[in-house]
Amino acid sequence: MSLNVGDTVPYFELKDQKGELFKSDTVIGKKPAVVYFYPKDQTPGCTAEACSFRDSYEDFLALGAEVIGISSDGVKSHQRFSDKYQLPFILLADTKKEVQRLFKLPKILFGLYTKRITFVIDAEGKVAYTHDSLNPSSHILRALKALQ
Repeated sequence: MSLNVGDTVPYFELKDQKGELFKSDTVIGKKPAVVYFYPKDQTPGCTAEACSFRDSYEDFLALGAEVIGISSDGVKSHQRFSDKYQLPFILLADTKKEVQRLFKLPKILFGLYTKRITFVIDAEGKVAYTHDSLNPSSHILRALKALQ
């Protein structure tokens, strides 16, 4: 029931890992983007996924795309996570789960965690591809393939 291919990504604002306000229209609708939602900073699967996005970040940039990770963790948690693993991309703190609702993500574990799902968004701000899988490593390969 999340956003589907062809849907326009709604505008949103969230704080990034530096505590700065990120406005989605600075990226979404301007160039391709990969927005990935993940359950929790510092957990094994989420760390593997973030490090895979980090290791392939230059490939995403070469395709003109920005990578944006979103979870319900706070700014300080994101800052520690980003610093520890040297994550070069944007992490957004959706502590009130507002953006998760905008993307129509289903609640998991009574709404305690964010669902692991990746959206590839085209330069016009429309969803071009979605990947919904518990396997964190599959998200990077699928997103790169969708961008190509």
